[in-house]
Amino acid sequence: MFESFFYGLQQDIKLFLFFPILSAIFRIAFIKIYQPYPSFKGKGRALLECFRYGFWWGMDFNAYVFLASMILVSIPSAFFDFFQTHGLALRLGIGAIYAAILYAAFMGKMIFYRHFHDTFNYLVHMGKHAEKHNLVDVFFHQDHGLLILLGYIPYVPAVLLGCWILQQIPSVGLPHFNSTIVQYIFNTGIFLLAILGFYWVRFGGTLNHRNKPEWDTIPSIVKEDAFLARACVDDLVALKWVHRKPLAEEMQQSDDTLAEHITKIMPLGHAMDWQSLKSPLLAYQRVAQGPKIKKPQHVFFIVGESVPQWALDPLYAGLHVLDATKRFIANPHTMYFNHFLPAGNISRPSIVSLMTGIYDAQLELNEMEAFWHNTVPTSFAGQMKKLGYQTIYWYGGNASNGNFNHFGRAQGFDRVESATDFCGPQAPRTWVGVYDHVFLQEAAKRIKEIQEPTFHFIYTTSNHGPYKIEPEVLKFDKSIFDESIGSDIRDNEERCKALGTAHYADQAVNHFIDEIREAFPDSLILYTGDHSSLYAELGNSSLVPRDYMFRELYCTPLVIHHPQLSTDWFAKAEMGTHLNIIPTVLELIAPKGFTYYSLYPSLTQTQPEYLVTPKQWMTENEVGEVMSGMAERQGEASREVREKYKPAVGTGCALASDYVSLTAWLIRHADSCLEKNEAIF
Repeated sequence: MFESFFYGLQQDIKLFLFFPILSAIFRIAFIKIYQPYPSFKGKGRALLECFRYGFWWGMDFNAYVFLASMILVSIPSAFFDFFQTHGLALRLGIGAIYAAILYAAFMGKMIFYRHFHDTFNYLVHMGKHAEKHNLVDVFFHQDHGLLILLGYIPYVPAVLLGCWILQQIPSVGLPHFNSTIVQYIFNTGIFLLAILGFYWVRFGGTLNHRNKPEWDTIPSIVKEDAFLARACVDDLVALKWVHRKPLAEEMQQSDDTLAEHITKIMPLGHAMDWQSLKSPLLAYQRVAQGPKIKKPQHVFFIVGESVPQWALDPLYAGLHVLDATKRFIANPHTMYFNHFLPAGNISRPSIVSLMTGIYDAQLELNEMEAFWHNTVPTSFAGQMKKLGYQTIYWYGGNASNGNFNHFGRAQGFDRVESATDFCGPQAPRTWVGVYDHVFLQEAAKRIKEIQEPTFHFIYTTSNHGPYKIEPEVLKFDKSIFDESIGSDIRDNEERCKALGTAHYADQAVNHFIDEIREAFPDSLILYTGDHSSLYAELGNSSLVPRDYMFRELYCTPLVIHHPQLSTDWFAKAEMGTHLNIIPTVLELIAPKGFTYYSLYPSLTQTQPEYLVTPKQWMTENEVGEVMSGMAERQGEASREVREKYKPAVGTGCALASDYVSLTAWLIRHADSCLEKNEAIF
């Protein structure tokens, strides 16, 4: 009876051995496809450590193949002939199922990295409320989803063959002892050793759980290379992180801990008494110094989908994709901030933050009913209404997606206009929204009919994958590329579709800006992106022979225009974040003595040493990433590698957590901290 188990145990080990090999193959494929280096010269030791550490870390899941095979096949085989007879087929079935899961996780990681330049992270949680049609469309039309699914056809037989070959390795027979007691002791020892071996392997070559491979213990030579540090994490391990770690640790903390964090970022006058206020946001009261421009009839705040800073840097000038914005920037009455952080790394957290004046921090305030009926004192539209403006949110898609029809009105918008409604059912559209030029033309027509002072929050959608807008609409001609742009970009249709879409969106937005400037010459116009985007995937190309900088990954520009505007007014601020926008508008147009609320000062005023968002920070000298705790030197994109380093102090990460704590407090105390918006009832 035990002899069958002993033989099966060896077959379990052979089955298990296939999966570290498969994981290494996936790791090789990932590194080969996404490597940011022109060559691997000098990377030998780092690569070796990456695979060694990744091998042991991956055992966190791979070891379960052995355990599953032992429990489901080997142990029953000691009692039932069926499991002896069909042991090979059963083990191959277990292997095929696990391999199919690994394939799905690997392909998911490849897609995720393509879009976000990272392995699985907190953004996975955002898929819960994402537009499912768009995700499916992107999967099949941008990420070659059909080919990925068809890949199972050769993949599964190849896995079965590999597992079968390993199963053919000869096994050793069970030693037999003359003493029955010795035999039982030996058999028991083998069984206990199998269990002990499982834990030793699963814990990465140790029996001490505290010494398991973790992010913090990645070898320094690997961790110093951001790409290889990501590559050494197996896909299921990364998904386990995401599953176990909530969107924000701050939401799990006690009120006392949150209060300690919030106190650190309170204005000096309220550091000790902010909890006595109805809302901690009331501690951020500011007083306008007096208008710098004549109060405009219309204020336009335009947020372009995926407008990145990198495309405006000199390194990328030869692409000419954002030339229309560059012409707008060149106007003497236009102020341009090129060291600027978005409030979120994807669309909805950015838009929520821009509407509310607080960081959404991927907590999805727009999905919470408390924020469908109540507002915050820092809200953009709510404070513009106090200046006498009608407020309208113009969205290029359907505002009911993400409940922005409810959320927008609660946050102070008198009207929430969806392009999918006012452009008509025949308007050409992607899954995300109506084509930008159609949406903006129709919005401009309606805006020209408005006589009363109005604040317009306008958000476009077209510069978003999958890039399927028809060539005759894009009107993109590769001849706009400078001769310096290599054939790997010029002749790559996928890259050109992405660049062509960005060029189209840029032209559409700036045509709209020209039109409203002509119709309303006194308009105050602000233009930014919701977040950066690595469209065209230019990393490790002939143009950019390196990995991406934090600047390219995250920064988006801010452009401010008014015929009376003087760039001298902004001399005190060389950098900013999305949360600087609301106070900047108010300081430009509000009467002296007008009280308003803002976490950050206007860009016409001196900025704090650290400007932080939940995911990044910025100082005069560096841009940092909260997730990794790493930073790089401030500066425009260049061909040279921008070295990452660990700052001597963790101020940026600490402040980011403090601001997330503020949002967490507001959510937890929504009943007492939020103001009921009577206008929506």
